[in-house]
Amino acid sequence: MLTFDYKPYIGIVGDIVGSSSYDDDAQYKIQKKFLAIMDEINSEYENDISAVFWVTLGDEFQGLLHSGSYVVEIIEKIEREMYPVLIRFGIGVGKITTEIFREYPLKANGSAYKNARKYIEKLKLIEKKNKVSKSTYIAFEIDNHEEISAIINAVYSLVACIKSKWTQRQREIVYTCEKNGGTQNDVAKRLGINQSNVNKALIAADYYAYRQALYTVSQILSQIKEK
Repeated sequence: MLTFDYKPYIGIVGDIVGSSSYDDDAQYKIQKKFLAIMDEINSEYENDISAVFWVTLGDEFQGLLHSGSYVVEIIEKIEREMYPVLIRFGIGVGKITTEIFREYPLKANGSAYKNARKYIEKLKLIEKKNKVSKSTYIAFEIDNHEEISAIINAVYSLVACIKSKWTQRQREIVYTCEKNGGTQNDVAKRLGINQSNVNKALIAADYYAYRQALYTVSQILSQIKEK
């Protein structure tokens, strides 16, 4: 159980991988899409949001949640809708020590955001060392729960390995499943292909292992609460 001696918050900070490599026209289109996705999240998850998701710079955003139930879902939505643009995410669970203004997320501060920002910087260093960015990067730090943080980060590393092997067609099928739900027949109809092709693609993509891993993380984060 992820319990705390204070009211815990989940800070989500993210930015675009390799944003400087895009020309002005591409950056404009990316930012416009970014803003639209933030609006969707603020509307869809308004009951779980303490401070709205907000594009802080052209290629960065942040948001604050008081519930962990939809953290995984929100991350997946941003990643899916922004693809092929890659995002690095830092997620911190901890305190907010300032007053929270729902419509002005930049005014809030505390370990929830500090933990998230720390991991953004760590991810940048990892990417620089490896000299390559092949996938979205996601990292967690949870106040006083180092072992759980390590487990979640290990799971996301394995998820990243699974996703890095997807073909473009497999990714299209997986993202259609994730976005619209329904049966394999429903997915096949949306894509204009046979159900058997959907089934083969999902198996080849290790989709069910991927889905179970994210479900497990979501179940852990949904337990975040004050004692």
